[in-house]
Amino acid sequence: MISLILTAALIGLLGFTTVVGFGESRSGSARNIKLGLDLAGGVSITYQVKDKNASEEDMSDTVYKLQKRVEQYSTESSVYREGDDRINIEIPGVSNANDILDELGQPGSLYFIAEKGSDGSANYSQTGFTGDVGQDYKLNKTIEELEEDGSLILAGNDVKGAQAGSRENQTTRQNEYVVSLTFTDEGAEKFAEATTAAAETKDSIGIYYDGAFASVATVREPIKNGQAEISGNMTFEEADVLASTIRIGGLKLELTELRSNVVGAQLGEQAISTSLKAGVIGLAIVFLFMIFVYYLPGLAASLALVIYTGLVLVILNAFEVTLTLPGIAGIILGIGMAVDANVIIFARVKEEMARGKSVRNSLKTGFQKALSAIVDGNITTLIAALVLWVMGSGTVKGFAQTLGIGIIVSMFTALVITRMIVYAFYAVGLRSEKLYCRPAKERGAIDFLSKRKVFFAASLLVIVIGGGIIGANAAGGRGAFAYSLEFEGGTATNVTFNEDYSIEEIDEKIVPVVEEVTGDANVQTQKVTGTNQVIIKTVTLELSEREALNAALAEGFGVDEAQITAENISSTVSSEMRKDAIIAVILATICMLLYIWFRFKDIRFATSAVAALLHDVLVVLAFYGVARISVGNTFIACMLTIVGYSINATIVIFDRIREELHYAGSRADLKELVNKSITQTLTRSIYTSLTTFVMVAVLFVMGVSSIREFALPLMAGIVCGAYSSVCITGALWYVMKKRFVKE
Repeated sequence: MISLILTAALIGLLGFTTVVGFGESRSGSARNIKLGLDLAGGVSITYQVKDKNASEEDMSDTVYKLQKRVEQYSTESSVYREGDDRINIEIPGVSNANDILDELGQPGSLYFIAEKGSDGSANYSQTGFTGDVGQDYKLNKTIEELEEDGSLILAGNDVKGAQAGSRENQTTRQNEYVVSLTFTDEGAEKFAEATTAAAETKDSIGIYYDGAFASVATVREPIKNGQAEISGNMTFEEADVLASTIRIGGLKLELTELRSNVVGAQLGEQAISTSLKAGVIGLAIVFLFMIFVYYLPGLAASLALVIYTGLVLVILNAFEVTLTLPGIAGIILGIGMAVDANVIIFARVKEEMARGKSVRNSLKTGFQKALSAIVDGNITTLIAALVLWVMGSGTVKGFAQTLGIGIIVSMFTALVITRMIVYAFYAVGLRSEKLYCRPAKERGAIDFLSKRKVFFAASLLVIVIGGGIIGANAAGGRGAFAYSLEFEGGTATNVTFNEDYSIEEIDEKIVPVVEEVTGDANVQTQKVTGTNQVIIKTVTLELSEREALNAALAEGFGVDEAQITAENISSTVSSEMRKDAIIAVILATICMLLYIWFRFKDIRFATSAVAALLHDVLVVLAFYGVARISVGNTFIACMLTIVGYSINATIVIFDRIREELHYAGSRADLKELVNKSITQTLTRSIYTSLTTFVMVAVLFVMGVSSIREFALPLMAGIVCGAYSSVCITGALWYVMKKRFVKE
């Protein structure tokens, strides 16, 4: 009884914490969650490049470094080129551009200067150096004069990175804040040469930013390892500001602020409200399904899912995670895995009851036997999330955050909350077998392996045909995929209308006109807050197309064509970010393979899992190419969701094969064993896929166009994942086991 009271209290507390008040007066965590540009808008800042004729390499390097710099505000921040000599930064969840500009700092020139005869309490050393910070000094020479007299040691582009942190002072044994510096190979060589010379004369090296003094230190010994620390009487805030100054001063190009705006959500209120309604409806359907199939345990699982949803919202708010459309994918996957864990448990309970065990013993054994599959499946996906979070950037990092949170919370609710509620039901007298499952006999094994050649051939045929169509599209000039603005760039048209249109009115009235003129079905719009300006982003438009769009806007909305400006913009997913994402996915796959190998003690389990994962990715890629679905930021999230979903489904079957091998020993009939394992987990595969599919399908039916483009391939991936887990993975393991038998 106490457990049920605690459960009701927890649900009530989470409900109050997340949605208290509703409307504008609401102050719960659901309202306070940071939303991305696509859901809530933010700040847009445009910088002008001072350098004339800047190279493509320097522009790309500057965009990438700025991307890394602004991720401190949000992992969903984006940086891209506008025209030939401008760089645009968009930071979600912010309403004051001046605050960001003050914190971000003006990207300028950073220099390390040799200061002859200057001395003080400061020192550089291999382990660190101390120095005065923030004094109001200015360079009294030009950079050309410093280069001529040999005082200039390093420029900002010789610094690879700078990070604020803390360490114990070796003298005072007290904690102090420091700034850790890492130099490029060339910078390390210059710094080693300079500190070797300066150590003999006890001279100082000063750091200046845009001509203003930032820090100074006396050199006590040579520094030759390309790393150093700045330490001294600094607060963490001062150390963080200095590190930020050094990082942004490490840009190859000098920038000056051109303009800054506060922009509205790209998707609008309608997208948010319909997504929330779809989520509630989807969860309600899942609740009813779980109760219909599993009776009382299904009710317990539904209550646990309510707690799961509340906990995720609270954690998103507490850790200030920026939620965007791709982030919602991570939450959906988390819900799917939470349902999956409960299905695994209850399927086990049902099996034990079918063997004649009591309700209590069936519950105990069911939770015990389900533990390994739940833990291995979730940890495997969690490893991937951690690697993606550490190695990825932008959307990949944001997706990894929400996925990691969802996995941890789903494990807790399934293994702790659901268990507590079920045992509480039993304790208050609800003990009849009829309340826990309908009677069922153990089914005979379905012979899946006899059709393995058909399954392999069908999968190969789909991948080959899809690849052929993608290749034909590329050869025909249509492009292998329908790349969106995030991947390919386009044209940003800034229009000042005669009236203040709402986001919904822009979607209903203006976007259709733009789509008809440009032929672009994936138009993005942003409203500049406090003005009548709307930024319309489309595919790259030629001069004639720009003129046609201007004329259509003037005719349809009375816009003054003189008030329309247009600039080509680069992709927000830079080549460096794509490389980061690819490296992160490869490393995540390797880490998952190693974990599966370690847990199952057989490399064939790991290679089969990765092969099935590759199969699902290739099939969904073919779906993207054939259906010409827009490949943008949600594409990355969708593919990563499918990877997590696929690997989790595979682990469940492999866990059952491992268990059956343990019981059967070396004399087991492998074919019969694999068929039995797949059959025993078939209910789980169907139910988990069905519930997750329903969640996404409701989003597809109710969502706006951008939501549907995100949901459709995810639905295809769920179906593909269910197919591969049942028809491919076990068969692959069986083939390798028979062909490469351990002696």
